[in-house]
Amino acid sequence: MRDAFIDSLIGLAEEDDRIHLITADFGYSVLEKFQEKFPERFLNVGIAEQNMIGFATGLALMGKNAYVYTQIPFLTLRCLDQVRNDLCYQGVGVKMIGLGSGYCYGTLGVTHHAIEDIGILRSLPNIVIISPGDPIETEKAVTATKDSDQPVYIRIARRGEPAINPANLDFKVGKANVVAEGDDTILYSTGDMLQTAMEVREILSGRGFSCGVVSMHTLKPFDTANVLDAGSRFDQIFSVEEHNVIGGLGSALAEAISGEGCNASLTRFGVPDEYVTPLGKQDYIRRSIGLDAGYIAGRINESLGR
Repeated sequence: MRDAFIDSLIGLAEEDDRIHLITADFGYSVLEKFQEKFPERFLNVGIAEQNMIGFATGLALMGKNAYVYTQIPFLTLRCLDQVRNDLCYQGVGVKMIGLGSGYCYGTLGVTHHAIEDIGILRSLPNIVIISPGDPIETEKAVTATKDSDQPVYIRIARRGEPAINPANLDFKVGKANVVAEGDDTILYSTGDMLQTAMEVREILSGRGFSCGVVSMHTLKPFDTANVLDAGSRFDQIFSVEEHNVIGGLGSALAEAISGEGCNASLTRFGVPDEYVTPLGKQDYIRRSIGLDAGYIAGRINESLGR
């Protein structure tokens, strides 16, 4: 996803000299391509993430199109004051690219785990939140939000994520991406849990169930209409995310369902409301908390009851 981001941004910057990229001493081996091509439009502010947001705000207010790039915990937690007051309150269209969703940096410990960011930022007015499911959605998200007047937060994983969507994907901010249709139930995913969701679909297919998969890449604004349509067609719907069960995709789905009197039940798979130990690689942590395809498919199988 990070390569999809930087390649897309370079393509946009070739046509728009307002685009500037700012990093907080992060992105080595990825951002050099932009730096070499546009040295006058690249800035490394050092380990000073709060200053990075302030600097980007100033650029945007001067008519520039500012992008910031760093790890998610430092972008969303350390900079929350600046994101809230400099960007959201004033409605400044800085694009924030957060790297390392969920447990991408699992071995580095809780300080580098990104499991609260969506819940925190969803509570802020005037922000667009996108968590792409694969490199294709990442590329489309960068392009679609280029001229946004609102602050934008794009939450991406680390590297090696497969392309699940077609290259010609019709991507729209605020509209769910129906990756696969299903006759028995539907599984909503956000971020790079899309790959896991597709594996769940395959397992369930082998057990005689037809499970649809929807990539809810945009968490704000939220596609409530899609959810209500699913709730009218299925008795049970499911969600999976590598984020705290509080505040993320599952919470947004619950809000949509309860607010409109939908009768479908919702089962959420996500990070339990606790800090995970022991530490390890991403796949290990996912398995330890029930975010692997086998466990999720088994739970859905039990719920569907045959």
